[in-house]
Amino acid sequence: MSHAHHHDDPTVPRGALIAAALLIAVILAMTGAVRLGWLPQSGNPELSRAAANVVPAETRELRFADRAEDGAVVVTDATSGAVVTVVPYGEGGFLRATMRRMAKARRAEGIGAEPPFRLIRWGNGALSLEDPETGRQTELFGFGPDHTRMFANMLEGRES
Repeated sequence: MSHAHHHDDPTVPRGALIAAALLIAVILAMTGAVRLGWLPQSGNPELSRAAANVVPAETRELRFADRAEDGAVVVTDATSGAVVTVVPYGEGGFLRATMRRMAKARRAEGIGAEPPFRLIRWGNGALSLEDPETGRQTELFGFGPDHTRMFANMLEGRES
């Protein structure tokens, strides 16, 4: 007895293929419309804040440095030089990943570690980390309460 069988019609119905092609065309058209400015970028926090006139409520200039002897990240206040926090080796993965991305952008533009970063708490409660040297900004509020709290604690006791 043979288990071979033949299919006379295609395995994917023609209607499903047409629907998939239309879906892809709509997605590409909408993406192009956003890129060309025909549709607003509703997911862009910077544009949303500007449209709602949200201004910084608190800022702090910070420097981040890797400590050679134990691999800890030392965060200092750029104005006073005071140590804000020390993140031991093996901890603070989100902070380390964020700073790696920011440092990589600086290296690509030939900028060293000396200029400080700016930590911002916005009037709506959102947090962002900005590099005034490269113009890059990382939004910190969407990565969970523990990650947000780590950066928020760096603003404690500090007025803008």
